[in-house]
Amino acid sequence: MGGSSRSSMRGSRSRRAMADINVVPYIDVMLVLLVIFMVTAPLVAPSIVNLPTVGGASQQQQVPPVVVNIRPDGNLSVRYKDDAGATQQETMSRADLNTFVANREQDHPDQPVVIAADKAVKYETVMNVMSDLKARGVKRVGLLVKSQ
Repeated sequence: MGGSSRSSMRGSRSRRAMADINVVPYIDVMLVLLVIFMVTAPLVAPSIVNLPTVGGASQQQQVPPVVVNIRPDGNLSVRYKDDAGATQQETMSRADLNTFVANREQDHPDQPVVIAADKAVKYETVMNVMSDLKARGVKRVGLLVKSQ
């Protein structure tokens, strides 16, 4: 009798162990899937939209910039394209530049201005011209550099 009770205890113990679900393999599978989705998500190309064409739509024209040249002696010259498309170059002082830029901004409000300064020119001179342009309402001021 004692032996039969021992075997029934052993059977119930093994049955109880089989009832528990081992979740470790499922966690491993989920982590592998997560890594796969994280790697492939940036590689999926975004959808390309075919835009309709309209006869009256005109492309936005790129306004050529006004180039302010600062020479080593500190003199300024301004190169720009007039309304006819011809390139004009004028030598002027800082006061003349201020009035020129103010008048130009009224006619062309989005006109970019590029400063081309000689490398012998003092940093302060370039910054003064740049602050003058900003004070006259120029939104886009850039510096022209030569690539090596």
